[in-house]
Amino acid sequence: MVSNSCLEYRRIADLKPYPRNARTHSKKQLKQIAASIERFGFTNPVLVSDQGEIVAGHGRVEAAKLLGWKEVPTIALSHLDGAERRAYVLADNKLALNAGWDREILAIELQALVDLEFDIEVTGFSLAEIDFALDHAAESDPDGSEQPEDTIPAAIGPAVTRLGDLWQLGRHRLLCGDARDANDYRLLMGGSSADLVFTDPPYNVPIDGHVSGMGAVKHREFAFASGEMSEQQFTAFLVGCLTKSPAQCAMARSASSVWIC
Repeated sequence: MVSNSCLEYRRIADLKPYPRNARTHSKKQLKQIAASIERFGFTNPVLVSDQGEIVAGHGRVEAAKLLGWKEVPTIALSHLDGAERRAYVLADNKLALNAGWDREILAIELQALVDLEFDIEVTGFSLAEIDFALDHAAESDPDGSEQPEDTIPAAIGPAVTRLGDLWQLGRHRLLCGDARDANDYRLLMGGSSADLVFTDPPYNVPIDGHVSGMGAVKHREFAFASGEMSEQQFTAFLVGCLTKSPAQCAMARSASSVWIC
């Protein structure tokens, strides 16, 4: 059934909140709604019963109060009975939550607003969310054929990588090298620099008996620092690895990731 109700401005003081409204609005969100109303206008009327009880639009009404408004546009849902209005209070909030995002299009739209120097936070996205969306798009496969996370193709045939091999994995680079060798960093970085380094050096502890999953998992020993080094040797080993990696890598920002192993 289609409602024939017309748009009607009503005094906020005459509107009554639905007492069993399960949707909550933080002060931060109400300020965001108020900012949106200021920028775009009151584009979404408040839905009410014939008696002025709010069915949908509690947040918009509270935001209008913050702006000092005395009345808001409303539409009366005269065609709904009490049970239907009660259900619609839930449906209006839940159905919107069930939607998703096309991340590629979202990133394009956000970047376009950034380029236009638009006050992008009025969209409701925080700066952290915007950065995450843009970074995710930058790291995606250029042809859009992004693989699901944690999907590792089955190994076919013997290992072929040798020391010095540099692999180009889409926008990423992987070097089979030595973390103690400054030349390997220069080869890996290709004249570029990175602003963040993740490192996980060995612990000079034998794998056997320590990394075994209660005996169910068997791993081979590391080539270095797998329990064979003295305290002095291990200290020198760590100093050599950890002083070279930040010095060689940490300077400017890069959209790609690089790994040395």
